[in-house]
Order: sequence, then C-alpha cells, then structure tokens
Amino acid sequence: MRRTKRYTLKGGANPLFHIYQTVSFWKTFKNTAVIEVSRFVPFVRVKNALYRRLLGMKIGAGTAFAYKVVPDIMFPEQIMVGRNTIIGYNTTILAHEYLTDEYRIGPVVIGDNVMIGANCTILPGIEIGDGAIVSAMTLVNKDVPPGAFAGGNPMIIKPASAKG
Repeated sequence: MRRTKRYTLKGGANPLFHIYQTVSFWKTFKNTAVIEVSRFVPFVRVKNALYRRLLGMKIGAGTAFAYKVVPDIMFPEQIMVGRNTIIGYNTTILAHEYLTDEYRIGPVVIGDNVMIGANCTILPGIEIGDGAIVSAMTLVNKDVPPGAFAGGNPMIIKPASAKG
C-alpha cells in the first residue's frame, strides 16, 4: 500500500474542482513557472538549485534530472532524491492525486544510485530503494526494493538476487 494521507472536502465536494481550497493558487502558480522553466534548462546544477531553493525539493549531490522531467507542481517539497541518481527524459513524479471524492498526498523517496528510464510516472507515496533500476515507460505504483529491476505497466519487479 502506498504511503499517502487521504483528505476529503466538506459536503463531499470534488477536490479537483475546488483545487484552491486544498493548495494555494500562488504556490501552484510559482511552482508551475519554476518547473516549466527548469524543464528546458540544459544545466543540471542550475536545475537542481532551482528545485532545491524555489520548490523545497531534497536532491542529493550528483543527481541529474533529464530534459522535460516534471516534478509534482502542487507538493514538490514531498519529493526526496538521493545522490548520483538519474531521472530520465519526460518522467513525471507525483506527490499528490485528486479523485472525485478525495485527494491524497504522499512523499516520494528515491534512493542513491537509482536509474529511472524515460517516460516513467511515479505515483505518490512510493519509495524506490538504493541502486534500483526502473525501465523506460514504467508506471511506478508500488515500492521498488533496493537493487531491484522494475519495469512495465503493470510494473513487474525482479529482485536484486534475480538480476543478471
């Protein structure tokens, strides 16, 4: 089970329709601007500095976000990425999800020396362990243990002992 906190609005209102009751418009506006600019910044250190200072993300040394990666726009401070990790092209990292009757927020923790391929989607409340590899176009909907290989939709996990 993913580690998310569940919230409902009074009267069972659709949370996405009433989005600015759950997150500030100005926070969302600022985060959107920072993320859109950062998606096209070709310098990894500059991109990491923008994410750390302006979005509150925790990013380890030597980590690289590829071109067009999209961290969570509403709750980027819930994203933690370890050292020497690569997040592949056009990957989306979500720390929230809106449903018709509730919304959920959960931290995303990505370990050290992790390789995440292109076009992945990482859902809220997920932990990807140190040394794990996630293949391109994977929907990461459950935790990936350290050293494991994960891929596909639905995601299949090959434990570290079975790699090779």
